[in-house]
Amino acid sequence: MRARQESCCFTGHRPAKLPWRYNENDARCLALKRRMRDAVELAYEQGFRHFLCGMALGCDLYFCECVLELRQVHPDITVEAAIPCPTQADTWPASQRERYARLVAACDYETMVSEQYSSSCMQRRDRYMVDHASLLIAAFDGSAGGTRYTVEYALKRGLMVVDLPIPEI
Repeated sequence: MRARQESCCFTGHRPAKLPWRYNENDARCLALKRRMRDAVELAYEQGFRHFLCGMALGCDLYFCECVLELRQVHPDITVEAAIPCPTQADTWPASQRERYARLVAACDYETMVSEQYSSSCMQRRDRYMVDHASLLIAAFDGSAGGTRYTVEYALKRGLMVVDLPIPEI
């Protein structure tokens, strides 16, 4: 595993909180993905080489795809799938489960944070990522929930936070 000072983690909303839901061809989603790619490239330029992703539906998977794409250009990048529990993707639509499996398989490391699902396993995953990084990239609209919890926890822990606002229009 990489040192905390060269590690970057990510948090962002799931499709239910995104204005475009699952429509990744929506112009707002494409704009967010471009900003995400720019943020990942900037993190790389600043010396970040290890990227942790919580592998949730929506923004987490976009982030993972961005980092894996950048890894093709910069093979010194490593990607860690921080998985909250073994059943994380079990109830997802089939296409999203296939995407998840493909992305996890492409990661350099896989960390299972909890042996089984519990009401706190997602927060444990989020804390694990923040505790192993010094930069957090957040696609966040300010609403209550796991993304806000992660941003607040990262700020308390002294991480730099790059905010990628969710495009509304």
